[in-house]
Amino acid sequence: MRRRTSHDVPAGDPPAAGILGLLNYPGRIYLLYTAGFFACVAALATLENFGVPNVWLGYGFVALIIAFYAALGILARTTDVGALHVAGRTVPPVYTGMATATDWISGASFVALAGALVLLGYDGLAFVLGWTGGFMLVLVLIAPYLREYGARSVPDFFFERFGSTTARLLAVFVLVVSSFVYLVAQIYAAGLVATLFFGIDFTAAVYVALALVAFGAVVGDMQSVAWARVVQYIILIGAFLLPVTLVSMQKFGLPLPQLTYGAALDQISRIEHELLSKGLADARSLKLHTRPFTTYDPLNYFALIVCLAAGTAALPHLLQRYVTATSAHEARSSATWALFFVFLFFVSVPAFAAFTKLELFTLIGQGTRLAELPQWVLTFGNSGLVKVCGVDAISPQAVMAACSKISNHPGVLRWQDLSIGTDAIVLTMPAIAGLPYWIAGLLAAGALIAILSTADRLLIGVANAFSQDIYRKALQPDASVKMRLLVSRLLLLLFAIAAAYVATTRPADILTLVAWSFSIVAAGLFPALLLGIWWRGTSATGVILGMILGFAVTAYYLVGTRYFAVSFHEMWGWLGTASPPAISKFNVLKQAYLAAGGDAARAAVRWAALDAHAQTIASWWGVRNIAAGVFGMPVAFVTIVVVSLFGRLTKGQPTHRG
Repeated sequence: MRRRTSHDVPAGDPPAAGILGLLNYPGRIYLLYTAGFFACVAALATLENFGVPNVWLGYGFVALIIAFYAALGILARTTDVGALHVAGRTVPPVYTGMATATDWISGASFVALAGALVLLGYDGLAFVLGWTGGFMLVLVLIAPYLREYGARSVPDFFFERFGSTTARLLAVFVLVVSSFVYLVAQIYAAGLVATLFFGIDFTAAVYVALALVAFGAVVGDMQSVAWARVVQYIILIGAFLLPVTLVSMQKFGLPLPQLTYGAALDQISRIEHELLSKGLADARSLKLHTRPFTTYDPLNYFALIVCLAAGTAALPHLLQRYVTATSAHEARSSATWALFFVFLFFVSVPAFAAFTKLELFTLIGQGTRLAELPQWVLTFGNSGLVKVCGVDAISPQAVMAACSKISNHPGVLRWQDLSIGTDAIVLTMPAIAGLPYWIAGLLAAGALIAILSTADRLLIGVANAFSQDIYRKALQPDASVKMRLLVSRLLLLLFAIAAAYVATTRPADILTLVAWSFSIVAAGLFPALLLGIWWRGTSATGVILGMILGFAVTAYYLVGTRYFAVSFHEMWGWLGTASPPAISKFNVLKQAYLAAGGDAARAAVRWAALDAHAQTIASWWGVRNIAAGVFGMPVAFVTIVVVSLFGRLTKGQPTHRG
């Protein structure tokens, strides 16, 4: 099948819009809508000044988000099937770029990334470098060319390129698995926000989040989602930047945290040495913020970057944005704008983390006594998100009782005493910095918008893959539009319910879940997609086998090291890098478990200890499972190339579709 060119654009498609497109009619509507949202936020801030309780302000923010989300989805929705799948190819590049950035700034990025940087320091930059690097791959290698095949989705590309239904179904399978893991992370994050701000039980909060996500996806479609994302981006980027901008202004007199970031790092380095000299931190628990490879060694650091970049470049729900373009030029332009809008967020994340850490260091450095802990410690301690001396910080008395059991404890808060969940640091930042509650509410609103926008986009992508690539093209080619839409909505709900159930089990922290998803995409789709675009000799058989083996190797490593770590270590220990003491500890724990005999309770406790230790040493060459795709990717590349070349040699002709 020939590639489509820019001359194949339907006559009714609008011309590309540049930055001046922001001044046209939709741009004015966006400005009014955004102004209205922030006017409502200002009203809630005024109510706080009049003494309205925080819990009622929290419910006000939730009501505002629901109303905002529903209005955007309903006002812009359409029943046209072209809009359902590719937004009718009517969204200009600037807006497509903002919509793509909104899809990308997910709950993981918004809620967990800065928190990871607070705790990991330099090593946390692997996430920033991997994700921004992936956008460069999209811009240069993927986006401008994917549109030329006339595909409606990534699975559709494989059929248009190779004429293979099997390749398309395999792509759907990888899409579904990776999207499921990604969706679990988003719903988990939404449940965390609700628990943190409204005191709702986590399981109940997850299902409330499920209802919001499903509602947004059911009432919307690709066109409404694309147009709504523009306002969502403005709100979420504003919500993220406001608290760190205010702290920057307080600390350095300049409301540009990206520029005062260096000064914040200097202060962090100075306070780190002061904490160590005063005994308020120890070298084991305090990882110097600017020192590299304190958590990840160089191999894991760069393996994670590679997996995140490749996963970004082949992420199905992200790439589908670019098939809404009317030409390769517009796809490239959309990707460029997306890179700019994503960069605006990612360049601010390290500053957010630095200012948060600076506030925490200041609290500890001033010698805060356990009896005088700030209110935010106790508030979030009651939610189980802040611990001091290993116990929930529910009261000063509980904290002092726990710390008194530690030998030679000085009675003041130390760095090693304080534990804040990585996923909760961003949401607690306004309280840590002593900012008004309405700013915390706005940050929570931005987090929910980021979570819900990505979640409903994932759901729509999966539902479309089922209804378009499986139901219509493989099972019911003559299905009506109405039936396809019905199937899409039903599958969407079932998929969301399953993801919410898994989220209630808290399988891992948010960033780990997202890294798993990206590793699956990196191994299952990226090699096939890249070679399918750039190497005309790529064969359908090579792509099929490459996707199968790449996905299988990655899934085996991920599942084996996480859920079957004991047997994985026993089978592959000779490829691991565990130290002799760690191996000796494994053997001791294994013998203790076997000695438990028929005592089920004792055996369960000992197995938990054995499995927890096994997860720290089960590996191939020491690579952590968040970078599992680093094994599947080369397998997929080699398989595709070898099988494609072998097929050409045996058949005496190219196996590509020209």
